[in-house]
Amino acid sequence: MTIWTAPEAHRVPEPQTGAERPMLQGWLDYHRQTLLLKCAGLTAEQLKTASAEPSTLTLLGLVRHMAEVERWWFRIKATQDTTVGDLYCPEGNDNGDFDDVATADAAADFATFAEEVRLADEAVAGLPLEHEFPGRRGPISLRWVYTHMIEEYARHNGHADLLRERIDGVTGD
Repeated sequence: MTIWTAPEAHRVPEPQTGAERPMLQGWLDYHRQTLLLKCAGLTAEQLKTASAEPSTLTLLGLVRHMAEVERWWFRIKATQDTTVGDLYCPEGNDNGDFDDVATADAAADFATFAEEVRLADEAVAGLPLEHEFPGRRGPISLRWVYTHMIEEYARHNGHADLLRERIDGVTGD
């Protein structure tokens, strides 16, 4: 029996010059791949390990959460797609992405993450950074979404660093 492990990640360095949209997309892609790099080679059980007690945060929970926020910000909010629902956080379970990992299928969740990234990029490819949509405190621009997503990945990649080091001692950026 073969034991599934998280696939290797192929991170491309972020752009250092160029126009704004490719710069934002490049940084977002860099951080997406960084999260996957933190998971590469770990088994499903390792990905489900809450390794920084007393926190219950896991690497798989982070992957699931980022799939959820990719869907939320790019597809549900920016494009106002009312046909798309939550992935892991149905009504009354706001933290299902983080909390419901014990019985989760890691391979399926990684495939979902990859698909959500693809669909997110596809959904906003034709929209300008100035595109706006309603937010709680007023209009939000697609530029803000890119900036927020880069920040969200950067924050969670810091968490992933600590979790991975506690699991098997692997460190690095």
